[in-house]
Amino acid sequence: MSDSGTAAGEHWFEPIAEHLGAAYLRYSFTKGTRQECDHLVAALDLRPGTRILDVGCGPGRHAHELARRGMVVHGVDISRRFVELASADAPPGATFERLDARALPFDAEFDVVICLCQGAFGLMTVDRGDDLVVGGMARALRPGGRLALSAFNAYFAVKYHTEATFDADTGVAHEVTEVRDEQGAPATVDLWTGCYTPRELRLLLDRHGLDVDRVSSVDPGGYGSAAPTTETSELLVLATRRP
Repeated sequence: MSDSGTAAGEHWFEPIAEHLGAAYLRYSFTKGTRQECDHLVAALDLRPGTRILDVGCGPGRHAHELARRGMVVHGVDISRRFVELASADAPPGATFERLDARALPFDAEFDVVICLCQGAFGLMTVDRGDDLVVGGMARALRPGGRLALSAFNAYFAVKYHTEATFDADTGVAHEVTEVRDEQGAPATVDLWTGCYTPRELRLLLDRHGLDVDRVSSVDPGGYGSAAPTTETSELLVLATRRP
């Protein structure tokens, strides 16, 4: 397997998601959904009726939580299995479809776009993948619309992510790890994660007509407004689409 995908042309993450299924939601990094949504509601001034696109929605944990608070959320993910799980118990106001985040078809249809926990951005590590994801998200926003994007912190990856191999040339961390399905059966998988500095994120978003309002140092379940440091695993970017 390579980071460009599989022989069948699917993205490398799809068979991992197929194996994980609902067991994905057992991992500790998924347990902070409510706190993360609390922060996004306050930071983005989300209100009932706000139209939100959740890119790389996975099994729908953020989309479900926001829909339960009255938002209208459409989640997209490259994994057919994750879309099935998200759709199966979706609350009113949450809809889902299988889409590749590198080819989003939306045009100024949403008030807010979220892309969290390396759900799409950060996993598209070759052929301008992350650049295409940001471009599609920017187009999906109405002028003045807001973006919330998380990215793996490159400073943290170099300093602490010792179980992975960090490629200083590409900024991609490669890890071989074990994941278990719903019955506990293990599979050894390769994970590739694009890592970013705050400066890189500002430059990338600016290229697509997005003004960065804030870059914060965060961890899953610990979203806030702290200035970027080397000590947290993720960076959270809030941005606004220019008119």
